[in-house]
Amino acid sequence: MTSYTTQPQHLTPGRAARSNPDNRFDSLSVSAIDDGWVGDGDPLPVLRTTVRDEVPRKVITRNTSPDLTFDRSINPYRGCEHGCIYCFARPSHAYLGLSPGLDFETQLIARPDAALVLRKELSRKAYEPKTIAIGTNTDPYQPIERDRGIMREVLSVLAAFNHPVAIVTKGTLIARDIDVLAPMAAKGLLRVGISVTTLDPKTSRAMEPRVPSPKARLRVIRQLTDAGIPVRAMVSPVVPALTDHELEAILEACAEAGAVAASSIVLRLPREVATLFRDWLEEHYPDRAGRVMARVRELHGGKDYDPAFGTRMVGHGKWAALMQQRFKMATKRLDLDRSLPPLRTDLFAVPPAAGDQLSLF
Repeated sequence: MTSYTTQPQHLTPGRAARSNPDNRFDSLSVSAIDDGWVGDGDPLPVLRTTVRDEVPRKVITRNTSPDLTFDRSINPYRGCEHGCIYCFARPSHAYLGLSPGLDFETQLIARPDAALVLRKELSRKAYEPKTIAIGTNTDPYQPIERDRGIMREVLSVLAAFNHPVAIVTKGTLIARDIDVLAPMAAKGLLRVGISVTTLDPKTSRAMEPRVPSPKARLRVIRQLTDAGIPVRAMVSPVVPALTDHELEAILEACAEAGAVAASSIVLRLPREVATLFRDWLEEHYPDRAGRVMARVRELHGGKDYDPAFGTRMVGHGKWAALMQQRFKMATKRLDLDRSLPPLRTDLFAVPPAAGDQLSLF
């Protein structure tokens, strides 16, 4: 019987994933193999980012997770060109019939009518305002936003309704929208979380290939705070035996940049992310891959990941307890151990549409 070797189909510079794992919902798997017909000197094409548009029926997604501080969120985009190898949102791409691997980084879905649909949802008489989280799945300020501007349109709608919003991002493009964000913050309608995973540019470029550098993210913390926008430093995820030693240094750098609070989450590897992350480790850090994964399994009860509510973000065991202790000590010393006040919902109001009669009072 003839044996074939797997044939790569593209060059993948600037991508974190090494492959496209099979979609878990598909009954068949497909692999490109070298059958001897491809010429040895034929160059492989570079894998480029493609974007498709989606017309959403609704844009506010609800959740009932007991360990989350929000019950609704918005995703202007599906997939994320930032390409963070550890991204827990990768498995969501399987629901689109795509792979959580390279497809997640290169086959993006944009939702250009998101602002229009959002306006309709917020205008319903039965709607009750609570903080909307944006950036909890894929980053609203990934590179595609520079051209599409969907996030800015969504923000403009939220500002018009005086609706509270919490934004999480690694993207420095958020500074473009300070003119919208600062007035919302002044009303108590906004807070921002900036994720800084490492201060080492080499590690960052390998783990988060298309994310702005750590220094750039620290600069944007300063830009936002100087504009009166409260920023929470997010040391997430903490990767054991790779970035955990930086915890205090990251918090110090963020505090110096103006952050007023902080949070931290340990590495999570749900579903396909575990295989992708192990392959990435073997390629970039073969000398410590075994140690990293051993610590990850210690955190999650002997498995690559334990999705149990309440512990999935902090882990189990002595190492988890030590990280929590270090975090508490550092945030207390840096005055980052504060709880930010809840965002206001009492200002929410549906703005008058064209042709509506204005109230006299």
